[in-house]
Amino acid sequence: MDREPSAPVKFVYDFTEGHKDLKDLLGGKGANLAEMTRLGLPVPPGFTITTEACRAYLETGDEPAALRDEVSAHLDALERRMGKRLGRGADPLLVSVRSGAKFSMPGMMDTVLNIGLSDESVEALAVQAGDERFAWDSYRRLIQMFGETVLGIDGELFEERLEAAKHAVGAVSDVDLPADGLRGLVAEYKDLVLANTGRPFPQEPREQLDLAIRAVFDSWNGERARLYRRQERIPQDLGTAVNVCSMVFGNLGPDSGTGVAFTRDPASGRQGVYGDYLQNAQGEDVVAGIRNTVPLAELERLDKNSYDQLLAIMEKLENHYRDLCDIEFTIERGTLWMLQTRVGKRTAAAAFRIATQLVDQGLIDEAEALQRVNGAQLAQLMFPHFGAVDGDRSGASEVGRGIAASPGASVGAVVFDSTTAVEWAKAGRKVILVRRETNPDDLAGMLAAEGILTSRGGKTSHAAVVARGMGKTCVCGAEELTVDVKARTLTAADGTVLNEGDVVSVDGTTGIVYRGEVPVVPSPVVEYFEGRLDPEAEDADDLVRAVHRLMSAADRARRMRVRANADTAEDAARARRFGAEGIGLCRTEHMFLGDRRELVERLILAETEPEQTAALDALLPLQRADFTELLEAMDGLPVTIRLLDPPLHEFLPDLTELSVRVAVAESQNNGDASQTRLLAAVQRLHEQNPMLGLRGVRLGLVVPGLFGMQVRAIAQAAADRRAAGGDPRGEIMIPLVGTVQELEIVREDAERVIAEVERERGVELGLTLGTMIELPRAALTAGQIAESADFFSFGTNDLTQTVWGFSRDDVEASFFAAYLEKGIFGVSPFETIDADGVGSLVRAAVTAGRATRPDLKLGVCGEHGGDPESVHFFHDAGLDYVSCSPFRIPVARLEAGRAAA
Repeated sequence: MDREPSAPVKFVYDFTEGHKDLKDLLGGKGANLAEMTRLGLPVPPGFTITTEACRAYLETGDEPAALRDEVSAHLDALERRMGKRLGRGADPLLVSVRSGAKFSMPGMMDTVLNIGLSDESVEALAVQAGDERFAWDSYRRLIQMFGETVLGIDGELFEERLEAAKHAVGAVSDVDLPADGLRGLVAEYKDLVLANTGRPFPQEPREQLDLAIRAVFDSWNGERARLYRRQERIPQDLGTAVNVCSMVFGNLGPDSGTGVAFTRDPASGRQGVYGDYLQNAQGEDVVAGIRNTVPLAELERLDKNSYDQLLAIMEKLENHYRDLCDIEFTIERGTLWMLQTRVGKRTAAAAFRIATQLVDQGLIDEAEALQRVNGAQLAQLMFPHFGAVDGDRSGASEVGRGIAASPGASVGAVVFDSTTAVEWAKAGRKVILVRRETNPDDLAGMLAAEGILTSRGGKTSHAAVVARGMGKTCVCGAEELTVDVKARTLTAADGTVLNEGDVVSVDGTTGIVYRGEVPVVPSPVVEYFEGRLDPEAEDADDLVRAVHRLMSAADRARRMRVRANADTAEDAARARRFGAEGIGLCRTEHMFLGDRRELVERLILAETEPEQTAALDALLPLQRADFTELLEAMDGLPVTIRLLDPPLHEFLPDLTELSVRVAVAESQNNGDASQTRLLAAVQRLHEQNPMLGLRGVRLGLVVPGLFGMQVRAIAQAAADRRAAGGDPRGEIMIPLVGTVQELEIVREDAERVIAEVERERGVELGLTLGTMIELPRAALTAGQIAESADFFSFGTNDLTQTVWGFSRDDVEASFFAAYLEKGIFGVSPFETIDADGVGSLVRAAVTAGRATRPDLKLGVCGEHGGDPESVHFFHDAGLDYVSCSPFRIPVARLEAGRAAA
């Protein structure tokens, strides 16, 4: 039977052919342009080249064979529809070429406007528009963008010539340059292109278009784009779409302009009219922050018809997308055009407020609201911030104000370039990156900085958009501050000069910049979790109310419980206030520090059984008191106590230091027998790789009575709590088990000790015994180990080390940065669970353990338990609970709810 020939791959889609759910194929920008076209909104006609075409180009280095013909067919259709030809005739068609990946990557990839302009068509455009200045300004912009983006010429070379042209005629900004000045500037730009590339600026419109499309494809693998994707965990193999759109012009005079609008405030989430507008400008002017904008509300005064139409469109889009929308628009001589929309980036506070607002409006339900926020945003809200404006500034003085572009509080040393920011941050210094305006090349410095301060730009400038996405504090458009990058100074309006290295404090909530370090106050969200703020009170902050509503929804939705890693009663009490439902890991080794080290030394140095027993007897009451406090703090909730895990030598002095001390003393005939004896013990216990040496269950088997003492202390503490009317729920965890035989021996001894205490006290304690799964062999033989375990707790920190063959302390300091840079890791496997490797062992152990013991309780106690992405993995794997540090408990609660919703 003959097979049907497969349909040819379609590489180009008209805006009338797509819709918003085709982001994988058309990218976010193309899919949303198609959606707005379907909605009947005023979108300039155009077409989208798919991400499949980009991937084929990136794989082979050549465009797919069919792409040129498809582009030609769609260009012909566009020319017929517009009644114009690309760069030809008395009324030439001009187009823009813009990137548009599935995920928004603001400023990371390339755009070229005004394609089709040439020495011939610029004259036709001037006649057609009746504005010679406009035509030459558009041509100047094309050569500058094309030169930077397509030909790889340093953008500063163009900027230097632009500044010189303005200076020559006394122009304050580029809009003040006359037509003759722009004509001369175009000639200089063309000379610059010839000098830097060895060929003239292309005059053939189709050649311009083809080269621009290739440049956008290539920009997917640009350094700044790759860095941004690593930071945002965007896959590197998606590719970008290319949008070819007929040009509309905002730089035709005072009745034209361009702007960015938000259907709600992306910084606070509050409803209203938010955005920036710039008369007589093209879209890049707003995003670049080169000229300072006016608030969008000013458009009502400038052009009420366009303003009213824009508000109606904004409402339609928000109701359609059921979310905050970010909109780019241009007004061409009184006619409004929509150039882009997308679900807008927002701050953490805005995300929580908007999610609850949309529920109240009936646009989304509670389950959907949970998907609109995430644990990373909640963590941002839990950081401290500066106090009220009239609060204590401890000598810090205000030096300027700008636009509050991304909230938060940041303190650091002033730096004026990205390289310095990265270097100083690596050296451990907190820095504030100060620029006139940022551009995509500043991304590394923005990542390294605590906050960003610019003297130009608005809420939609590059600095603002990128900072909000990163959760960085940002103040933009601080016009009264003069930034001199060459002199490395920041000068305030009153003449105050700040040099590089001086400390400033940046308030992204108010837009105020202070000289000196400003004290910070706790987050109201943390105050709420601590129980010091009532979300139901009449004067409660609307952010606290929103967090409370969504946390309550998450708690109702989640299946997994959330416990805390806590070693003290104080930590346990705080964890409980934050919503912990027990302790998933108490590390008993932390109880042997400080003054108790001497008792551990006595245990290690004991040479006879009586000496060893005396040392253990001295430790017993101290441990019992520790466990009693812990059980009291978590009364009625499970408390998992891990028996001693680290090697004993960690409680002893450093071998080198002790050797030197003993040698010096002996050389001075001042030897100390106890120090010599201690050195012998340290030498005896010294290991080349202690992580894989005498630790965990091995200690309990080799050092008689050690685990028995701890089990007895736990049992006695539980009995004391019962006698006091409490409800202790202790769980004893044996660490580093690799084979069931180890667990059987320790369990048998533990059960004997527990039974003794129960007989002595006349009470049943209900203590359970389980193990940590932190070795690959334990995971692979989990079915056998489950025969002797009441519960498993996955120790994913050590499991990650042993699966990867990493010593965490060593590799993070040596080659992890290179692995992240090269893309081997998208994120450190110690931050987010390695689902393919470590995760597959977790899943296998869950399946095997539950096959042996269906009621086996399963949890995780590594810090992965507080990582948002990992929490979703553990939910899918079927764990009963996650455990993490107290501060991360709210994050784990929220993510467990989101995983189940």
